[in-house]
Parts: sequence; C-alpha cells; structure tokens
Amino acid sequence: MAVDILIGLQWGDEGKGKIVDVLAPTYDIVARFQGGPNAGHTLEFEGTKHVLHQIPSGIFHPHIINIIGNGVVLDPIIFKAEMKKLADRGLDASKNLYISKKAAIILPSHKFIDRVSEEALGDNKIGSTLKGIGPTYQDKIGRAGLRVGDILLADFDERYARIIERHKKTVSFYQKTLDIAEQEKEFFEAVEYLKTFQLVDSEYMINQALAEGKRILAEGAQGSLLDVDFGTYPFVTSSTTLVAGACT
Repeated sequence: MAVDILIGLQWGDEGKGKIVDVLAPTYDIVARFQGGPNAGHTLEFEGTKHVLHQIPSGIFHPHIINIIGNGVVLDPIIFKAEMKKLADRGLDASKNLYISKKAAIILPSHKFIDRVSEEALGDNKIGSTLKGIGPTYQDKIGRAGLRVGDILLADFDERYARIIERHKKTVSFYQKTLDIAEQEKEFFEAVEYLKTFQLVDSEYMINQALAEGKRILAEGAQGSLLDVDFGTYPFVTSSTTLVAGACT
C-alpha cells in the first residue's frame, strides 16, 4: 500500500488541516513529516475552533494512529500546551499519538537566537515566526542538536548544558546575553511531560504498517512556495515542504 501525501501549493494557509480531517477516516495512520509550531492547522467542530501546531490533524479520530515524524522540530512547551487544550475539551489524545525519537527538539535558546538574529537583519528581515524553527534545523543539519529520544538518556542534562554553552557564544555575536532562565524551568517541566508519551522509532512503525497493507496519510505543513530549496528563497521556511520531505 502506498503513502498518500498532502501538501500545500502556495505559501501555506491552503486549508490543509481541514482536508486532512475530512480524509482521515479513510486512513489508518496520519503522520506529520516536517515543520513545527510555525504551522497552524485549524479545524472546527460544532462551532468550536481547534488550532493544531505540532499534533497531526487526524488526532480527533480515536481509531487513527497519529505520528509526529522525525522531520518535525518539536517544542515541548508548546506541545504540552496543545495537549492541555485538547484535554480541556474532553479529548485524551495520548492514546493514539506517537512521537518519533528522532524528531529534533526546540530549546528556549533556539527561540532566543531566532529573535536576536531576525532583529539584526533590520529592514531585510526574513519574516521568521520566532518559534526557533530555523536555529533548530541548523543544529540538526550541523549534527549538534538534541532529539526527542535524548530525553530518555541519563546524560540529557549534560548534553543540554553543552549546547547552551555553544548558544551563548552564538548570542554574544549579536552583542546580547542569553537570558532564558524562566523559559528553561518551563522547558524541563515540559520534557518530563513529554516522557509520558509513546516515543518510538516511527520509521519502523511506518514500514511495518505498509507491510500490513495499511493506509497512511502524510500531512505537510506550510506550502510548496516556502520550501527551503524550491520556494521563494530566502523568504522560505527551513524544511522541505514538498513530497521529498515525506520520503525521509
């Protein structure tokens, strides 16, 4: 069974979340494959709007497996807030949500770097959402970031501390001092919350599902014209928003 991939053909805001929700009942798995909290997929039920930033849009269907894939950059703080909003509306999304251990983690320092680097551009700003997306993907490509699976390691705090020291040097280039003490407390609380979820090797889950003939829908974020290679560069996002992004 093949994987169907849903992407936007413009700069985002094409209504992908609504389309995924309509299509979801015909699939066994819905998986987000790139982007992060810079996405905003809006769905509406009985007059109530639900905006999903990192959680796949199939989450409202309890019989469907939802996966946050390895290409996503995950902000634990925003993830915790999203899950709380769903819980407040009577939805226990933890039962059918799986998170790739290989998804990159957005740190408070990534968001700080995002802000100061954008400010430094002055009139030439990229138009960043200031969610830390770009700096997180930079660390991922530079093989210097943290991934979801790392939170289960005994030396996670030490790994985190080493990255923070490096980020302090990055921030000093902009003649700023890294000030994230308040956000760090919230971050580590959210990391503990994240540990309670089903953290998996999602690539094996997907391949096993395909071998069993299950139907899979890959959900993209942003749009084709924001693709880091083929979009309106440099005014693009930091990930591959095209079909190729789902192939990793």
